[in-house]
Amino acid sequence: MDPYEPAGPAGTPDAGRGLNRHLDTEPHGNDIAHRLNWLRAGVLGANDGIVSVAAIVVGVAGATSDTGPILAAGAAGVVGGAVSMALGEYVSVSSQSDSQRALIDKERRELAEEPEEELAELASIYQAKGLTPETAAKVAEELTAHDALAAHLSAELNIDETDIVSPWHAAFASAIAFTIGAVLPMLAILLPPPEIRVPLTFAAVLVALALTGALGAWIGGGSRAKAAVRVVVGGALALAATFLIGNLLGASGVV
Repeated sequence: MDPYEPAGPAGTPDAGRGLNRHLDTEPHGNDIAHRLNWLRAGVLGANDGIVSVAAIVVGVAGATSDTGPILAAGAAGVVGGAVSMALGEYVSVSSQSDSQRALIDKERRELAEEPEEELAELASIYQAKGLTPETAAKVAEELTAHDALAAHLSAELNIDETDIVSPWHAAFASAIAFTIGAVLPMLAILLPPPEIRVPLTFAAVLVALALTGALGAWIGGGSRAKAAVRVVVGGALALAATFLIGNLLGASGVV
């Protein structure tokens, strides 16, 4: 609230303006939650790109110092991983959105066929939340008059009809996040001289994993230190395992 603006008692125009400004500037409802979910999914997708592609290129670098095979394997990992992530997200979100649309259609039919029963059901939901029967009935009547479908979807299913995620958006976002994460290990393995490319890739990848792990934990409200340690240890084990396998295969003459 503006410190130079009179607050006014509740219910006055000044108070109303202050409340409207507060509602405009403070995050409410599911909007901020969905934004955080998208951001967290992007961080996790980038994390997958870092680990997956780094493990591939480090493994190949353990077998050969030639840039060609490393580039080919890394490019294949980037494309294959991005496509796989996109397909996975598309299938998952499609199933979720299909289920939500089915529930919305079911609720719409019930409102058309049994309006009185649905009104009583809505009132009972608010009564179970602690309202008196009279207040619950009044709330149900006013919400039904405003938007019956939205009221039932929110109270019964916690669904917003206008907030169904697009499978295509999720697929593209996942693929882009994976690709962005994969850029780091590709550059780290290809740009330096052969004698330092593997240790440099290890260092760059582990630092990036620490950052993405901490960021993901911050978004989710968890411990950033614990999350960073988990992803760094996991990433280090993955890189060490693939490098060891590649090195053994290269020394044995198999590749």
